[in-house]
Amino acid sequence: MAALIWVACLSACKSGSGRGNKADASGVFEATEVVVSAQASGLIMQFEIEEGLVLKTGQRIGYIDTIPLHLKKLQLLANIKTVESRKTDIPLQTAALKEQLATQKRELQRFENLVDAHAANQKQVDDIRASVHVLEKQLAAQTQLLQSGNRSLEQERLALEVQIAQIEDQIVKSVIACPINGTVLAKYSERGELAAPGKALFKVADMEQIYLRAYLTSAQLSQIKLGQKCTVWADFGEKERKSYDGVLSWISNRSEFTPKNIQTRNERDNLVYAVKIAVQNDGYLKIGMYGEVGL
Repeated sequence: MAALIWVACLSACKSGSGRGNKADASGVFEATEVVVSAQASGLIMQFEIEEGLVLKTGQRIGYIDTIPLHLKKLQLLANIKTVESRKTDIPLQTAALKEQLATQKRELQRFENLVDAHAANQKQVDDIRASVHVLEKQLAAQTQLLQSGNRSLEQERLALEVQIAQIEDQIVKSVIACPINGTVLAKYSERGELAAPGKALFKVADMEQIYLRAYLTSAQLSQIKLGQKCTVWADFGEKERKSYDGVLSWISNRSEFTPKNIQTRNERDNLVYAVKIAVQNDGYLKIGMYGEVGL
């Protein structure tokens, strides 16, 4: 009989020990939620997710039709080839003038030698020198004109390459991927629907690390600091409660009036500060679940 009484007392102590722990604030659990939106327009060709599915960062789960983009890219590539074919081969185009100039320079040298030998007059040398000068001017002008034309074509080619880069960026953005490690909370679109930039596709939340959002009075605020370890209790029913190790990860820099659904230790003080306590989720914590924290 004594043994039975001792067991009963021990059970009563264990069931009441959780409730005996002093809570400094209370609140609800929340997670980092991300609403993923489309970045391209077109028909959703594949979208393989369901609510509750666990995804990894960068995991591809679908794509938006990219055929029009690929066709546009092929057209731009063809335009680049056309621009390249219009470029001028400057050495080839100026070869004739260069040959004439070289001939005239040889003639100039020959007549200068004849003048030195008193076999020709100075006027002939001056005429040939003038001809060399004209040919040099013509060669420089033609070379500059051809180079200017090629530079213009080069700028045209670069503009087409920029357009191709933009198309490739749109193709990359047509892939639907998950930005974080998390669980799909809601699915807003289906395969076969038309997507547009900014249209919500699905919502995902990081459920591995969850946060208890609670409210503290200014008096409590003076006794805490970021990174401080604390104990968090989660309610799983009328009597069942479980404790977790938490870390104070965020403190609001401004006060606010106490939310109606939150009770503070001092019976709803007028002004409180919001805080977040990070808790490693073991799979039992859910968004919106009620919890308390002891600092």
